[in-house]
Amino acid sequence: MADAYICDAVRTPIGRFGGALSSVRADDLAAIPLRALMQRNAEVDWLSLDDVILGCANQAGEDNRNVARMAGLLAGLPDSVSAATVNRLCGSGLDAIAIAARAIKADEAQLLIAGGVESMSRAPFVMGKAERAFSRNAEIYDTTIGWRFVNPLLKSSCGIDSMPETAENVADEFAVSRADQDAFALRSQERAARALAQGRLQQEIVPVTVAQRNSEPLVVERDEHPRTTSLAALAALATPFRDPGTVTAGNASGVNDGACALIVASEEGAKRNGLTPRVRFVGAAHAGVPPRIMGIGPAPATRRLLERTRTALDQIDVIELNEAFAAQTLAVLRELGIDDDAAHVNPNGGAIALGHPLGMSGARLAATATYELGLTGGRYALCTMCIGVGQGIAALLGRV
Repeated sequence: MADAYICDAVRTPIGRFGGALSSVRADDLAAIPLRALMQRNAEVDWLSLDDVILGCANQAGEDNRNVARMAGLLAGLPDSVSAATVNRLCGSGLDAIAIAARAIKADEAQLLIAGGVESMSRAPFVMGKAERAFSRNAEIYDTTIGWRFVNPLLKSSCGIDSMPETAENVADEFAVSRADQDAFALRSQERAARALAQGRLQQEIVPVTVAQRNSEPLVVERDEHPRTTSLAALAALATPFRDPGTVTAGNASGVNDGACALIVASEEGAKRNGLTPRVRFVGAAHAGVPPRIMGIGPAPATRRLLERTRTALDQIDVIELNEAFAAQTLAVLRELGIDDDAAHVNPNGGAIALGHPLGMSGARLAATATYELGLTGGRYALCTMCIGVGQGIAALLGRV
């Protein structure tokens, strides 16, 4: 089979919920990294682009009706270039890259853009249709995150624990203490602060210009979610999801906005378009787990991936493990036999510090890992994350 390579990667800064990017529609947000890739790679024959594949978890608001297609048109791609939106909830962006890579490996494509987008700030309220004539029962759901339009049969068989409740379940089942969760969260913030100070993340970020009503446009150049904190401050936070509990706003990922896109090409496609392969997409794997402990999903997905690619865990130089919650991140690390504070795990901080725009996050993991391998000279990077309703996804990248 042909090899698939990531040749370039760019993302927007990650905005806080209701923050600097909250006025930007999801389709406009997704168009920004697409347009940046086009500008950065002007020699590419964009008419030859085989497809655009973007992940998006919500798709209930301005991201509806195939946001990948909308974004491609808004970015100025030729209207002959097709596009598709995929939804594997939190794993959507990483899955989009895996789908693109498989198309290349199957010799069905030579050049694609893959990535993801999420505007959680702009996620709408939704209301179902009436079940009977003249009904006066109107149920409204907030689509920012979590369950809606629940199937009673699924509720009775699997439960409908919220994401924080699943993290509490993992903390209980895998004996992850509140103190360990807070210590991990602080490390994430400290590593992100160090990376931002050193400019390690700026190479993957394209600024976003946001129009203002009565002032000059706002230029957003840095991730907005990181914050300064301490163990004492983290320990003082409430545990609103269970009493007694361990999961807090400080040791969980954020609710955020952002978009990311990567160029995925075959060797022939890269050469023809003047692109330089940065990493090889070695493979990907998925796994299912009980929905009530969805956070443990990266462990079986990673094991399956390593077995499939005949790779040993000690060969991995960089691990980008999405920090949905410190509880599940620590449980996954311990299941895989990795130290809580391993230096090669999220070396530039993770989602607790940087934020977690659902459909974008997996693409960000791959982009960050691509640049980190280039900076450190490492051979392999693992990108992995848990997925709502009980799944995990993992992908392996190899430096060229």
